[in-house]
Amino acid sequence: MTATWTDVRDWILERNPDLTDLAPETDIIDSRLVDSLQFVELVLYIEDLRGTALDADAVSLDSFRTLKEIEQNFFQ
Repeated sequence: MTATWTDVRDWILERNPDLTDLAPETDIIDSRLVDSLQFVELVLYIEDLRGTALDADAVSLDSFRTLKEIEQNFFQ
């Protein structure tokens, strides 16, 4: 199975039970759907889905702002 942004969306929805859906363009940082502690978990989860570590020097916070950006930066 190939990982996609939908796997990340499901991960976020599990942690936000009041949320029923999440648009690919929603800023998950500014909307506080992922807090600072969860952000570390999110990075580790994306690494797990990819099967490789992320290069911390080559990745910016903006790469994680939306599901669309996560897809473009980590799953293509």
